[in-house]
Amino acid sequence: MIKILKLIDSETADFAARELKKYLTLARNNYDFSIEKREEYNQEENAIWLGLWNQFSLEDPKREDPKFNDAIFIDINSNTGVIAGTNERSILIGVYRFLREIRFRWIRPGLDGEVIPNRDISKVNVRVKEKASYRHRGICIEGAVSYENVADMIDFIPKLGFNSYFIQFREAYTFFERWYSHRNNPLKEKEDFPLEKAREYISKLAREIKKRGLLYHAVGHGWTCEHFGIPGLGWDPYEEEISPDIKQYFAEVNGKRGLWYGIPLNTNLCYSNPEVRRIVVNSIVDYLKTHPEVDTLHFWLADGSNNQCECENCRDILPSDFYVMMLNELDRLLTSEGIDTKIVFLIYLDLLWPPKTERIENSDRFILMFAPITRSYSDTYRTGYGEAHISEYRRNQLSFPRNIDENVSFLEAWQKIFTGDSFDFDYHLMWAHYSDPGYFDISRIIYEDIRNLKNIGINGLISCQIQRVFFPTGLPVYVMAHTLWNDSLGFDNIVEDYFNSAFGKEGEKVKDYLFKISNLFDPPTLRREKLPSKNMLEKLERVSKKVREFMPLIENGIQKEDKTLSKSWDYLKYHSDIILALASILKSKFKGEDETALELWKDLKGTLQKSEDVLQPVFDLFEFVEVMDSLIKKTIV
Repeated sequence: MIKILKLIDSETADFAARELKKYLTLARNNYDFSIEKREEYNQEENAIWLGLWNQFSLEDPKREDPKFNDAIFIDINSNTGVIAGTNERSILIGVYRFLREIRFRWIRPGLDGEVIPNRDISKVNVRVKEKASYRHRGICIEGAVSYENVADMIDFIPKLGFNSYFIQFREAYTFFERWYSHRNNPLKEKEDFPLEKAREYISKLAREIKKRGLLYHAVGHGWTCEHFGIPGLGWDPYEEEISPDIKQYFAEVNGKRGLWYGIPLNTNLCYSNPEVRRIVVNSIVDYLKTHPEVDTLHFWLADGSNNQCECENCRDILPSDFYVMMLNELDRLLTSEGIDTKIVFLIYLDLLWPPKTERIENSDRFILMFAPITRSYSDTYRTGYGEAHISEYRRNQLSFPRNIDENVSFLEAWQKIFTGDSFDFDYHLMWAHYSDPGYFDISRIIYEDIRNLKNIGINGLISCQIQRVFFPTGLPVYVMAHTLWNDSLGFDNIVEDYFNSAFGKEGEKVKDYLFKISNLFDPPTLRREKLPSKNMLEKLERVSKKVREFMPLIENGIQKEDKTLSKSWDYLKYHSDIILALASILKSKFKGEDETALELWKDLKGTLQKSEDVLQPVFDLFEFVEVMDSLIKKTIV
């Protein structure tokens, strides 16, 4: 009998202990495991202790807010030792890290992503003492999702060392509705999905987030419409009539006040109006009073651009000045109410331009979120930018930067007036990865970006991304997680570990194959960021040869007895059919045979729609169709 002894009696500590027992049992150890609560630590034999850093008299790795900063200490020899964390979440992360040290792996969400070794715990010796390289390490909901997709992702991410999950909107309705209504798949019958069901799901998911001690980020979108009685559930137009009493609060653009192209979420307000600011700020405070489970609340303005108010009281003041004005008003009201929740403000689109006169009064309250949504994903953050040079602010006539240098220049301009906490809110796995069927190009971009975040003064990443982004592999998320935890790890080492875990002894061959596939599709060209090379057609011709050469290995891999490895190879088989079709579509496109390309694309969509149930846990058909429709129906450059 081996005892798992916990020094904390809480939901997260209980969960950590149960996870340790579950996985050690799955490893087919010749031991029984019990879980017990103890008041203080002693060096009992055949016992693994779980507790906080200070409960084992360990020196704090760095005096920082333990709620947001993770460090782990593991010292286990044979059946005896300690797993400690700087907070309860860190204990859970430490449990998973111990399991990874003894060859457990999680290569994608769900049971078929678990790699379970045969390990005798009496023969292991693990010692790890680490602090996470970055404070903010999280995933944000996007795409089309079922409840199970999100629950599986929340369960998956602490196993890789992520520490937070972000549910956008109050109910995340649009992401669930896309799946349950089966948008972009006419072969599936639309399911009724009421708003109440989304609220039920969010309540359940919040409990899953808190059970793991993850930091719960919430809302972001909707603050410019919800409190006026206009739902901000997604980016769809609002059809009902709006009273003049409400319209008076909307931004005046081209002499009119109203919804921006009918979409509440994209509509800015008349921020010079004190009543507007009061309504918005009070609604945030009211929300936090009823949602104490939220650790970090995002306060964003409208999602549109070039639609700021042009009334005489607004036109000469930057949107960011009004924004900071509201941030300060919010902080004062939260402080008076005794609410210490962190507030995230964003620099994004029109808000890239920093305020001229206003300044944030209480930097400890706020976290800056750098959201360079128009950036290139064929280049990476770098060092040595020099002085920030940003274009002049021209109200409602702005163009937004694509190159990395200019995006970072806006960040630097904000950093001159705000020195508080910050993170990058980035979109590597939102759209750009679909132009990289092998996932190698985007994985390296993610790796280099994260390693350079410190150099641009940013303390982590929340990835705004598709949840079902594990097709053909989970390499990009694996690279993201490991680099955020330890930015000194080598890219090749992370990649080798992933492919050996996901595909077994043939992992190196799969790695080489997918690396070549990425190169043959030339992602920067597909993202329309460079002109097609002269040999682009020849590269696409070579795709079919690579697939044919590799197919016998795929067929053999599917026959593996290990269900996790077999599933990896099975997904690779489906992937081979898709990239063969994509290569044919793109060849027609590059030859100027647009009608042929569209017909071939229609055939591929039909194939994917028929196969959606098989691929659903790892592949977001809705978003793939949205992105590829745009690519195939428009010119390449």
